[in-house]
Parts: sequence; C-alpha cells; structure tokens
Amino acid sequence: MSTNAQQQEQGGGAEAARDWRRWHEGRVVAVAAPYGPLSLTGTHWLSDYPEGRIPAVPGHWREDGDEVVLTAAAEDGVVVDGEPLTGRVRLRADRGPVDDARVSRGERRLVVLRREGLWAVRDFDPGSPARRAFSTIEATPYEPRWALSGTFRPYGGGRTVRVANADGVERGLGLDGEIAFTVDGDPHTLGAAVEPDGSLWAVFADATSGNGSYRFRFLRPGAPARDGSVTVDFNRALLPPCAFADHFICPLPPPGNTLGVAVPAGERNRIDA
Repeated sequence: MSTNAQQQEQGGGAEAARDWRRWHEGRVVAVAAPYGPLSLTGTHWLSDYPEGRIPAVPGHWREDGDEVVLTAAAEDGVVVDGEPLTGRVRLRADRGPVDDARVSRGERRLVVLRREGLWAVRDFDPGSPARRAFSTIEATPYEPRWALSGTFRPYGGGRTVRVANADGVERGLGLDGEIAFTVDGDPHTLGAAVEPDGSLWAVFADATSGNGSYRFRFLRPGAPARDGSVTVDFNRALLPPCAFADHFICPLPPPGNTLGVAVPAGERNRIDA
C-alpha cells in the first residue's frame, strides 16, 4: 500500500473513531435522560390486577377490548392530555416518546402498553433509584476490525419464532431475514428484523456474554443497499433496555443468534457510581 493510501486509510479510521465517540456520548446522555430506560420503575400487566387497582399507580385501570379504561378521582392527581382527570377516559397503546405519554402524575409518566393481546401500564419516574445511581456505559473504544462487511438475505416472508424474554415469559419474535458476515474468515449469520425505516435489528449473544459483557446485546445496522450489502458494525452493539431497568421485557437471542466467537466491541455493561 502506498504512503498516500495508508494516510487516507488512517484518516478514515480516525474519523470513524470520532463518530463513534460522539455516538457513545449521545447514548450515555439518552440513557440518563429523565424518561430514558433508567426511569422505568414498573411494568404492570392488567391481567394480574383484575380488580383494576395497581399498587403505587393511581387510578382504576380496566381493559376493554382494544382499549384501556382509566377512571380517576381528583385525589388521584392523574392528568390526561394536560388536563386533570375526574371521571373516565379510554386509552390506546402509547406509540410515541415516553415524555409525550397521555397520562401523567407529577413528573411520572404512565405509559399504556400492549403485547400479544395483553395490556400493561408502565411507570416511568425521573427520580428512580436506578437513574440516581447511574454513572456511565462501559464500552470498548472503536476498533476498525469490528466494522464488518455483510449481506442481508431476506427470507421472502416474515417468520415468527418463540423466544424467552427477560421477564421469563416466552413471546413471539418477528424475523425478516438473516445478516451474513465473516469474522476472521469464518462465516456467521444473525436472524434480523426489518424496522419501519428499513434499518435492521438483531438480538445476539457471543462468547463474552455474561463474561465481560451483558448477557445479550442488540445490533442495529443501517438499511441494506439494493444488492443487500450492509455494514455490520459491532462497535455500536447496544445494551438492551433491560440492562438499565429490570422491568423491560427484552427478547433473548433467537436460535442461531448466539455467536461462538468473542465480540469484545461496543457497549459492555452499565456502570453505577
């Protein structure tokens, strides 16, 4: 390789490292935000509370087909769409950011969730112990060798596999294809879903999982090119939300998504002060 080519490659690597540092700093800020994952203090399934009263959550919550009916009195201090609620309101699942949730009580946000036909209320509190204790995200500095060239191969029809979730319950996980790549010449694949914006999402474990890294992580490559080519950048491997709060129901890796090699790259663990 010529000296000029080496300088260009080194320059590109330096810019990639700077981009990664900005990404990492942004991740720490997002996680520590008032309504980031650290603020989740509970996921309450309404089926566990048939009488409609959830401990420590104000109001009376009842599922009614495709909606949840919330009833509250003035003393509950519940606010819906910016107005105090005295009476009842019908709610659907919240789809937007947590801080835009329709229901609140003081600084808390009560987010309506639906999974596989079951309704739940999530309680996000900026004053949560986890948020107060958080220091940073342990992550491996950028390493060019972990930005791999890959190929996305669609299945030609979505598949749903049953996988255990972080709360111990088995649920369906939709997969749209597989990402193929090589590590040190050895081929590997990860089953992945296609997000609404065309980007990919995979849940994976590797030889560092539970031994230097959290027990599993997420990978979010950008949208593949028309020929299926995609960059598989493990430098941006993410801790799942359940690494920050026990009340998330993250899916564990599906069959075939546990790599036999060590991937000492990306986010590794949550660090508390």
